Amino acid sequence: MSQVQAILERIEREGIRIVDFRFTDLGGRLRHTAIDAASVDATVLEHGLFIDGSAVPGWREVTEADLLVRPDPATAFADPFTAQPTLVLLCSASDPTTGLGYERDPRAIAERALEHLRRSGVADEALFAPELAFFVFDEVLVEGEATRLGFRLEASENRAAAGRSYATGNTGHRPAPGAAYLAMPPADHLLDLRAEIATILERLGFGRIQHRHGRATSQCELSVRPESLVRAADRLQILKYVVHQVTASYGKTATFLPKPLMDEPGSHLAINVSLHRGGQPLFAGSEYADLGRDCLHFIAGVLTHARALAAFTNPTTNSYRRLVGGDEPTLLTYAAFNRSAAIRIPFAARPENKRIELRFPDPTANPYLAFAAILMAGLDGIRRRLEPGDAMDRNVYDLRPEELEEVPRAAATLEEALAALEADHDFLLEGEVFPADLIEAYVAVRRRELARVARTPHPVEFQLWFGL
Repeated sequence: MSQVQAILERIEREGIRIVDFRFTDLGGRLRHTAIDAASVDATVLEHGLFIDGSAVPGWREVTEADLLVRPDPATAFADPFTAQPTLVLLCSASDPTTGLGYERDPRAIAERALEHLRRSGVADEALFAPELAFFVFDEVLVEGEATRLGFRLEASENRAAAGRSYATGNTGHRPAPGAAYLAMPPADHLLDLRAEIATILERLGFGRIQHRHGRATSQCELSVRPESLVRAADRLQILKYVVHQVTASYGKTATFLPKPLMDEPGSHLAINVSLHRGGQPLFAGSEYADLGRDCLHFIAGVLTHARALAAFTNPTTNSYRRLVGGDEPTLLTYAAFNRSAAIRIPFAARPENKRIELRFPDPTANPYLAFAAILMAGLDGIRRRLEPGDAMDRNVYDLRPEELEEVPRAAATLEEALAALEADHDFLLEGEVFPADLIEAYVAVRRRELARVARTPHPVEFQLWFGL
């Protein structure tokens, strides 16, 4: 039975009323268009639905707006949250005139990156395993008018709530300062919420989910098992959707902003990566930390292009508020087990589990673009036989000023990252994985966001200078 026929039979068997076609834009947001299930046939599933590509930022001009969003039947899942029985299909955009993947579609780029890897002969599989953090709040008030500008965040677990009264009473239990990580109930107010997220993800086929309280108050962390590049990016988008829906059902709201709270640790997106060929791990060997030569070359490629990668892995102005606190990996180093390094080599008891962990990305990253760009940087390191230099087996946060001068740094602002991407993107063009046109469009979208932030007054400016 073909995948298309299997989907049609599932629609009939499960009484599906709506089929939802979801795709990801350049900024990493899921978007969708839906159709009644009775109208779905083999043609729709094979060719997709038309959308107005000019309405998606950074995509088509109004003079050539038509695009198809073509579903991948392997991604089908029943939406656990909709009132009407709904089957979700994740899609890639394609050009209706050629049938080829649209050059500015993030998922199509991730697919091309995986094809490029296999054509290269280096490996036939790239596995990605994300670990990400997010914040949960009871109420979020935001004003962005000319004369009313600011935000207010409320969370029962935050220390600012210690003196507030609640209808059910204020228990006084919340994480002690600096002791939120792995906190137990009753200080951990979010255990049941995380457990429900994990349960729903398990029902959607995610398998092993590890969850815990994060390092900040009101912060959660989730880890998922490794998957092939495109599948891992698909699952990260589904995970975010589930997090938003479950928190809403609890009367709360979730955000993947890296740094919503001042003086609290930010939210990371640690990305574990490994390459395999013929079922054999390529990152295991007899070099430093039991790594193979190809793994060291891969690390060197990522470190060489890290400032350009930041445009994809840390793509918002808020990303860099997380990275300026002094306790996040901003020095471009690598080391075994060392969580202060930009690239960490986690402990692995078996060769097949040997991997590297990128610690500087954050959850605002578009996973399709970020994962694909990381793979391309690593492959460039392997192709050019780049060397990563000596590992940094020290706490980089304790380095003396004269030692810091010798260590390359990650981009400190989004503008720096975008400028680095403009100057260093030839490695992304290999195999026509990232079209130059996409890079230009992506930078333009991010610069428009930068401009909006730049012309907006900041509350701290009033605190510092209003009375001058």
